[in-house]
Amino acid sequence: MDSSRLLKKPKLEDDAIELNGDGDKARPGANSNSGDASRSGNDGESLREQEQEQEEALVALVEHRTKECQILRKKLEDAEKRLSDTKAKLARVRLRSKPSPSAATVVVKEEGRSSSPARKDRNNQEYAQNRPTWGQQSSRPQLVLPPLNTKPSTMAADARGGRSTKSELKTSPGAGNRTNSSSSVQPNVSEKSKSFPEKGASVGSQEKKIKRKLEHKEHQDLIRNIRTSSSPCIIRFQAGTLISSQHKRKLRSLELCPVNDHLFVTSALDGIVNLWQLQGKGSNASLLSSVDCLSPKQRRWPEDLAWHPDGDSIFAAYTADGGESQISVLNLNASRDKKVTFLDRKPHHKGIINSIMFMPWDDIYFSSGGSDHAVVLWQETDDSWKPKTIHGTLHSSAVMGVAGLYQKKTILSAGADKRVIAYDLLAGRSEFKNQIESKCMSVLPNPSDFNLFMVQTGEPGKQLRLFDVRLRQTEIHAFGWKQETSESQSALINQAWSPDGLYLSSGSADPVIHIFDIRRDGRSPSQSVQAHQKRVFKAVWHQSLPLLTSISSDLNIGLHKRW
Repeated sequence: MDSSRLLKKPKLEDDAIELNGDGDKARPGANSNSGDASRSGNDGESLREQEQEQEEALVALVEHRTKECQILRKKLEDAEKRLSDTKAKLARVRLRSKPSPSAATVVVKEEGRSSSPARKDRNNQEYAQNRPTWGQQSSRPQLVLPPLNTKPSTMAADARGGRSTKSELKTSPGAGNRTNSSSSVQPNVSEKSKSFPEKGASVGSQEKKIKRKLEHKEHQDLIRNIRTSSSPCIIRFQAGTLISSQHKRKLRSLELCPVNDHLFVTSALDGIVNLWQLQGKGSNASLLSSVDCLSPKQRRWPEDLAWHPDGDSIFAAYTADGGESQISVLNLNASRDKKVTFLDRKPHHKGIINSIMFMPWDDIYFSSGGSDHAVVLWQETDDSWKPKTIHGTLHSSAVMGVAGLYQKKTILSAGADKRVIAYDLLAGRSEFKNQIESKCMSVLPNPSDFNLFMVQTGEPGKQLRLFDVRLRQTEIHAFGWKQETSESQSALINQAWSPDGLYLSSGSADPVIHIFDIRRDGRSPSQSVQAHQKRVFKAVWHQSLPLLTSISSDLNIGLHKRW
């Protein structure tokens, strides 16, 4: 037997080749696994990018929602503040309407109310802040307030006898006819001696030691609307009603009560201050009382009047010559023999005191400007008034007008030296000085836009100038008129802002009231209302009534109702 056929040599190389072949066959599988891992890595990276983008979007959304919450929270805080303010007003009204436990302090009664004519219901002011603008109708629903009692209010009762008298009034002819109703307003025989509401009648009175808080107005940006229209928004007036002022000499001042829109006062060169009450919606007015306010020494008449913000007294400015008393206070709640008092302090050195004005601040101040070039600030302290001369050398001529800014303790003064000066009380220095090319006769801040103020000048055709306190010397608009009867510009002719701050009314040497729309791009009056028979000194807008009241050298008071 052949042994070579029994023992065969293993084919190691072939086996190795086969093994290698098997390995080669397995290698593609390994490559496939590595490709899958690579693809899964790419997918994971893309997923992480998507998650990162989603996270960034959510972060941005969270920031947006956070800002929304902050805005809503701020709106909620404002709404809660307005709610608390309204509740506080309601509480004050209820407090005023409650009768006092002392019989000596309740001497005025109205039908259905216990308040004096001068303190009526302060809903007039609250409505005035929410009313539609003049010449426009508000698209926002307004709070409906109960109408005022249009019956003649009772006068102050005699505290000793408990009797009250009602002012008598004869009804004037229809509102559509112009009337001179000097015979329709007849005070009682003892009218000159009849007093204003006596002590306790509380014409807006509160405890004097309680600090007064003003109802803060909201600032409205009106400056951006100035000179934006080529045509004015015309206000339609009914034919005016004229009533006798009951003054014997030319009228000098007209002021509205700050707490009761139905009351106003007039003064004249006869030294008499008359208190008037509107009847109905302004179709007529009745004379409530007359008081002699001539100065004790020289028997000088009041040069200017200012109504105390609480409505319970009227302040009058006189002259500094001859050691005369300079300021008087007509207390509407005092007894007959103590009705007019004169302040002892005499800060002005010489000449006429041309202007007196209460400041629109929480603390009670009033300012006076005189021919001695001085601006004096008076502060109420312990039932007395303490004057302080703010500046006496910044003007080189008579100070003709003073006023305070709403938003900060700054006093504006206008002088015959052609200067308008803003004096910052907190900084103790002048904030700016504006030099104008003609003499300045008055200054009047806008009631809605706290940065806007008007200056009356002596330049014909450009009597009224508008300025922005932020731009200082930059004039942003000007108005004027041509006078037919006289070329002279009298400082006795005054202006008044409408409650919405869009219109200016001005007297004239002619028997007309000029009205200017600040939105109109033009200097001439947007309309002129035929009002009197002689020159018009002043026309004022009532806060809650569609009415203009005017005074004139024809010795009449004009009532001009708006349609």
